[in-house]
Amino acid sequence: MNGDNVALEVLKWIGLAFAAGFIGYFGRYLSKIIIERARRKRTEQAPIAESVKPSTSEAPVSQVDQVEIERLKLEKKRLKLEKKKAKKG
Repeated sequence: MNGDNVALEVLKWIGLAFAAGFIGYFGRYLSKIIIERARRKRTEQAPIAESVKPSTSEAPVSQVDQVEIERLKLEKKRLKLEKKKAKKG
């Protein structure tokens, strides 16, 4: 009688492990499909977005604008470094 309970318990755990593996495998497969579709959609939309942008020859960036852009980039880098320091400390 005790042997039957052990065998049943073992079969139950084997079934649970098999079901978890099955769900995990097909979940991963489905996620790859979804990611690939999103990438494909993004690459199809990218050329359209690039064609809408004005070219740099049509709208030259003034020296003041370039300085402002560089200042914003440096500020962004500084904030990022501060976040890293806060996270470490």
